[in-house]
This record gives sequence, structure tokens and C-alpha cells, in this order.
Amino acid sequence: MKQIFFVISILCVAGLSPIASSQADQEKMNLDQNKAIVRGYMNEIINKGNLNTFDLYFSERVLFNNSEGLKRGLTSMLRSMRGAFPDFHLTIEDQIAEGNKVITRVTFRGTHQGDYRGIAPTGKQIKYSGIAIDRIVDGKVVEMWHVADTCAMLQQIGVTATPPKG
Repeated sequence: MKQIFFVISILCVAGLSPIASSQADQEKMNLDQNKAIVRGYMNEIINKGNLNTFDLYFSERVLFNNSEGLKRGLTSMLRSMRGAFPDFHLTIEDQIAEGNKVITRVTFRGTHQGDYRGIAPTGKQIKYSGIAIDRIVDGKVVEMWHVADTCAMLQQIGVTATPPKG
């Protein structure tokens, strides 16, 4: 018994506490789970368009850029993007997790093959980037802040900005 106590004492003095180690392992596991939740919804919902999995990833009252109604808005956005860019695909480039937040840098790609907000198909390939910050509570996304460089996408399909008159 003295030998076991001695070994634990040495580990603690060296900063290798079995308790601290298990807490660090638990923290890493939670961060990995949170990243997997974000990867899951990005693949299932954004890439595959599988809205049937919505409730697996999002809380009932999830906020998107400080607004409610994500499911309805996401359905509309995906319908618009898939109609205009049938091969629309999101690629996760980087992902960082800390606490209950996951930051994900993504790249969107597709080919403009259908009408997009009144813009006739051009056949042009698009590629633009975005950043997502998702907050996870009890295994579900409760808050999302997403920004995408849609100006780059519009420029790639030939939209030019015209200064306002007046």
C-alpha cells in the first residue's frame, strides 16, 4: 500500500496526476465530440441536403446569426444553392474547438448551372470561403455565427457592383 501511495505522490509532484490526466482526457473527448457534431451537420445537411437529420444536430431554438427559424431558412438556402449549383459542396479546411465553441473554416465549390437570384446560368466554377462559429450545449448546436464570402462567388459568376445613383 505504501508503494502505491508513493507512486501516486511522485506522479502528482511531477504534474502527472491520474485525476488531472483523466480530466484532460475528458476535456479533449468533449472537444472532439463537439467538432464531430459540426462536421456531421455540415456533411449531412449542407453537402447531402439531408434535412431529416436536422434534429440530431440542432437544438429546438437554435440561433443563426442571432435569429431564430434556422430550419426554414436553411431549407430555402439549400434549395436555392442546389438549384443554381447542383454540385455545390462544402469542404472543411480547418477546425478548432475550445470550451463549448467550434470554429470551422470552409471552402464552398460548385458550378453555376441554374438560375441564382435572377442570374442566368453561366457554367462557371465557383470557389469561396467561409467561417462558422458554433456553440454546442448537451450535444446540440444552440447558436451559430456564420460568414461566407458570397461577394467572391457573385464576382466569379460575373456580377459586377454598380454604384448607387444620386
